This record gives sequence, C-alpha cells and structure tokens, in this order.
Amino acid sequence: ARQIAEESPGRVARGFACNVNKWDECRALYDFAYESFGKVDILVNNAGGSPLYRSLKEITEEYFDKIIGLNLKGPFRLSALFGSKMCEQSGGSIVNVSSDSSMGPSANAAVYAAAKAGLNHFTRTFGMAYGPKVRVNCIMPGPFLTDISKAWDLQSNARGWRQKGALMRAGRADEVVGAALYFASDAGSFTTGAVLEVSGMANGGGPRDPDHKKNLDYQRD
Repeated sequence: ARQIAEESPGRVARGFACNVNKWDECRALYDFAYESFGKVDILVNNAGGSPLYRSLKEITEEYFDKIIGLNLKGPFRLSALFGSKMCEQSGGSIVNVSSDSSMGPSANAAVYAAAKAGLNHFTRTFGMAYGPKVRVNCIMPGPFLTDISKAWDLQSNARGWRQKGALMRAGRADEVVGAALYFASDAGSFTTGAVLEVSGMANGGGPRDPDHKKNLDYQRD
C-alpha cells in the first residue's frame, strides 16, 4: 500500500491482511473496504498457490482443503460478497486469476488445477448471476517470471518452452497487465463470463509450419 501511495500521488492506498481460506476474514476484508472507501468498483481475486508434493498418494486432507480454500472457496466468497454489493450500488467488475493448468491433466498440480478449473466455471456463473450491473471475467496465465518462479528449474523449463511454446519463453509480469486493465475498465464494457488465456501458448506442443521452423532451429541449440 505504501509503494502504491508513493507511486500514485493523490491516491489513497490501504493494506489489509486476509486469509481467504477463512470466510470470516473475507467478511472482515469486505467490511474494511466499504468502511474505508464507501464503494468498490473492481475486485481482483489474485490470491493463489500450490506448494509442491512428491506424489498424489502423499497429498493430505489438510493440503487438499488448503489449496481448494485458497484458489476456489475464497474467491467464491469474495465474489459473492462484493458482487452482491456492487449490484446494489452502481455496478463494477470482478477479475479472477486462474491458470492454464486448469485446461489439462497435471499430476504435479492436481488439486490446484482442479480448483482453477472450478474458478473458470464460477466466472461464468457469477457473470450471469450478477449481470447486467457487474461484469465477471477471468485471466488464465501461463508461466510468468515472478518471485514464485525463483523456485523453478528455469533451465529445464526454458528448454521446454523453446521446444513446445509458440512464443518460446515465459511471460513477464507486465505482460498480464493489459488483460487486467481490459477486464477492469470500460474497454471491456461488453465482455463478461470470458476466460482469457495469457500464456504465450507455452504448453502448445503443436507442430510449427515447416518453413518457419527452419528459421527457428538455431534458437533451440
């Protein structure tokens, strides 16, 4: 909040710690937001994560519930609270953040992928439930270089992106901003229930045009 205030003179930014796994804390965040600002125009459900595990058999009930809570249950509750209030006031926009892992099987992120697939579904459900005053959309990112990616085997992953990905790399954090601004602003005024993949087709896996492939071979060495 301090950084935002410093970078945006004249703007008011306030921080609030919230564990979205707990609905009472979701309610506390909701109350804090409306007590602080009187109205909320945009909700971004960006909390998420999936700690690594060694095998599906070793996933515990506690782990399962935590991942579902963080990636699905929390966003559901926040969308219900803020969305219903937006409907009572002048409307607004809800932006969910999913993952391209929701589109296919993923043994190393099974619970996370299922939760994000559920979030994709909730996007359309809430879009219909709260229209026309509230638009609900979803960004579905692929691999992005963030603090989380520091734990990845970047050399191995980069090799995979070059071999399978259409853009042959991971994304930069600033490259997802445009999608968020589109959904949150009037630029997306006739868009709701949409799930937009922003992944560079990093896991595309399809064949390239043979003539074009010749020009790319040197980049794979």
